[in-house]
Amino acid sequence: MEPQERIVSKAHELFMRYGIRSVSMDEVANHLGMSKKTIYQFYADKDALVADVINIEVNEKQVECKMHRQRSENAIHEIFMATDMLLELLTHMNPALIFDLEKYHPAAFKKYNEHKNSFLYTLIRENIDWGKREGLYRDEVMSDVMARFRLASVFLIFNPENFPNSKHSTSTLVSEITDNFLYGLASVKGQKLIQKYKQQRLKTTTL
Repeated sequence: MEPQERIVSKAHELFMRYGIRSVSMDEVANHLGMSKKTIYQFYADKDALVADVINIEVNEKQVECKMHRQRSENAIHEIFMATDMLLELLTHMNPALIFDLEKYHPAAFKKYNEHKNSFLYTLIRENIDWGKREGLYRDEVMSDVMARFRLASVFLIFNPENFPNSKHSTSTLVSEITDNFLYGLASVKGQKLIQKYKQQRLKTTTL
């Protein structure tokens, strides 16, 4: 692996685990076993390194989302696959990362927001339109409104202030938010399919 690849890979790992503000350039260098001077040969400052890390994270997630679209059986199945991806993300991502981005790294935060408000919004809206065509979602659902609602509700989880001292696990919060979103959209046909996938998931987790 080339030095720059090693640097950004390790920074990505550390930022995701601990947040951005709490990880210094010295700590990145120490974890890599290289001098900070070497890092500065590739990155002028921490802001440049953060920007590269966010580009990698965004690109990886967009590839995963596109794969889910291709592999999904229907619109509801795609939501279940996306929920699994979200749960996986939350197991190794410090929620402080997004707050740190917004407060200390505005350029990288702008990139992340574009991913959220353009790519993710479009993906969700297309899912809703797809479900309506399949008869799984109600025809009268306003696709644009519900796509924005889905985005806002999911990102509630990334702000620890929204659930201070929560008695509920992250997976419970994600499931509750997703259930309310899906059942709010679903036709009778769609509700039966939701139950099918929930039962499949229950069997998988109890094996």
